[in-house]
This record gives sequence, C-alpha cells and structure tokens, in this order.
Amino acid sequence: MEANSRRLISGDLYLAYTQVFSKVIYIIIAGVTSAIFWIVFNVFDQLLFFTPIFIFYLPPDAVPGFVISTINSILLGVVISMNVYILKNTRFKFSKSLLSGSSLSVISSACVSCSSFGFMLASTFGASGVIISNFLSNYQIALRLLSLAVLLCAIYLAQKKIRASCTIK
Repeated sequence: MEANSRRLISGDLYLAYTQVFSKVIYIIIAGVTSAIFWIVFNVFDQLLFFTPIFIFYLPPDAVPGFVISTINSILLGVVISMNVYILKNTRFKFSKSLLSGSSLSVISSACVSCSSFGFMLASTFGASGVIISNFLSNYQIALRLLSLAVLLCAIYLAQKKIRASCTIK
C-alpha cells in the first residue's frame, strides 16, 4: 500500500513537471529566476564580487551554505515557474505557496551578519539588531535547511494544485 502511494505521488510530480515545463517560457522563467537568486544569494554571502573586479571566491568553510543556497535558488526558480503556470492556466486566483516558499527562502538564505545588511540592523535597531544579526549568523545553515523544506512543500502544493485543476469531476 505504501509503495503504491509513493508511486502515485512520484507519478503526479512527474506529470505536473512535464505539464509545466513542456513549454519553453516556463523553462526560461525558472532559469532566469534561479540565476538571479543565485547571484543575489552569493553577493549577500560575499562569495561573488563585481567591484573592483569580477571574482567568485568560495572558502572551504562556506561550501555547505553555498550548496544549500544553490539548491534553494534552483528550487525557487521551479516554484516561481510553477506558480506562474498556476496563475495563468488554472482557476485558482491566488497561490499561497508562491509567497511562503519564495519569501522564506530569500530571507533565510542571505547571510545577514556577513553582509552590510547586518551592520544596518545593528545601527538601526541597536542591541536588538545585534541580537538578530547574531541569531541569523549562528543558525544560518538551519534556516537555509528550513527554507529548503518550505520550498519542497511549496513544490508539492503547486503540483497538487496543477493536478487538481486537470482532474475531471
């Protein structure tokens, strides 16, 4: 029984992906969104620099965060592309999975304490800004894993909406 339900879920995922990504425009949306957020995440993590020269530097201690943020940017592109498809082609008017998965991923994937945003928090909010900055830097990997889980949940909910809109009642 469990193997049958697992096969049904994976079959539904496959059908939803082929339905969405059979059109080139949704592949382009996913690719462009993934590239933009990959650049944003790596600039915030201070791995990618544009001035004074263009350089990408990945120290050994930043590899786990880089891998998770790269996966998050790819999943974010998939979620946004699937939600654009949902908004355009189904009877649903609003997609909560777009907001929850996308916003949590953007918020938690940027290393707040490592970038200039951490200094802005500290100078704006004083001691509470320092506390928030320290919390985000200490639990950065855990927050990125949480955003990964939320993005996977958003993908599951998006494919469920796509499959629900195609069923004949």
